[in-house]
Amino acid sequence: MSKHKASLAVIFLTVFIDLLGFGILIPILPTFASNVIGISDFGIGIIVASYSLMQFIFNPIIGKISDRIGRRPVILISLITTIISYIIFSFSTTFIVLLSTRLLAGIGGSNVGAAQAYIADITDKSNRAKGMGIIGAAFGLGFVFGPIFGGIIAEFGYEYVGFASAGFSSMAFLFALFFLPESLKVKKPLKGFDYSLIKKDDLLEIKNTPNVAFFIALFFIIIFAVANIYGTFALLGQKHYGFTDRENGYLFGIIGIVGAIVQGAFLKRMEKFISDKSLIIIGLIFLMVSLGLLPYGINFTGVAIISGLLAIGTGILQPMILSIISKYSPQASQGRILGLNQSIASMARVLGPLWGGFAFQYLGYEWPFITGAVFTFFTLIITIYFLNSDKKKIVSNV
Repeated sequence: MSKHKASLAVIFLTVFIDLLGFGILIPILPTFASNVIGISDFGIGIIVASYSLMQFIFNPIIGKISDRIGRRPVILISLITTIISYIIFSFSTTFIVLLSTRLLAGIGGSNVGAAQAYIADITDKSNRAKGMGIIGAAFGLGFVFGPIFGGIIAEFGYEYVGFASAGFSSMAFLFALFFLPESLKVKKPLKGFDYSLIKKDDLLEIKNTPNVAFFIALFFIIIFAVANIYGTFALLGQKHYGFTDRENGYLFGIIGIVGAIVQGAFLKRMEKFISDKSLIIIGLIFLMVSLGLLPYGINFTGVAIISGLLAIGTGILQPMILSIISKYSPQASQGRILGLNQSIASMARVLGPLWGGFAFQYLGYEWPFITGAVFTFFTLIITIYFLNSDKKKIVSNV
């Protein structure tokens, strides 16, 4: 195995084990907040959004820090922060305590830009999509086994879910500590480092690269559409369909396994026969249809099939768009731009759950999903126009 392949394997395992701990909480966080603490549906939206708010604040900072001191120390420190948040979760009894655990977890989870920059460090542009797909596959597999474990563990007590998450993130920390090499070749001191969230120069650099600007905006809209259901999917299962935590865990597991298969096994093969442009359009169609159908799945089997369609859409879109953003970003600014993109996406993950929780409670259980489908429809129309516009002169390999 080559050095780069070994590094890819290590970063994959590190991200996978960490996301396994994160995934355990996914199906039970809304139901725990609702059933045990008594938080309203909109309050659950605030809890879910708080995690992404911290990522919005810290993603660009951590991405820029990783450009200076290296990817490895950033990943290690973030894992320690995540472990602490999970332990506190196990003792949560009030809205404030639960909120604080998600704020802390959001800080720890702000290492995505650093992980993506790690991939960019060790891959060339021709293999960038495959490398980003590996990260996507790690996320997908974490969402396969994590929610399933979470749904099962919750039957013994919600506090054990937090301890299990902390245990997996501790394993990821030890794995990274002993086996993850540094990928950044040139490091800079933090003296004089600018800790501002978004610099004017960053925005100008993106503005002056139309392809990057468009696909960052596209990523934002897609994430917002999906984030509408972050806090409400489990509530839909429990309150509308009557699913248990275990069944909700299985649904999230289905989403994870289909997404992992698409990103890890099929995406590179599909790129040989289908252009990037066509893949993005196909992904948007899958996403639009599945979001619109989720409230009308009738039973577990119907919802499971629709969830699989949702996973195909997101499994295609996220790595493809990230790959394109990375391809057209200057090599020296990979961490900064990818971190900024994740920060902008995190704002979509803040606004999405807030709207989703509000819509679920005050408009009806269907509306978080319907509005996600509507946003995706308009995004599809705009994307088709942009990618086929002669005036835009989109580069030939998109």
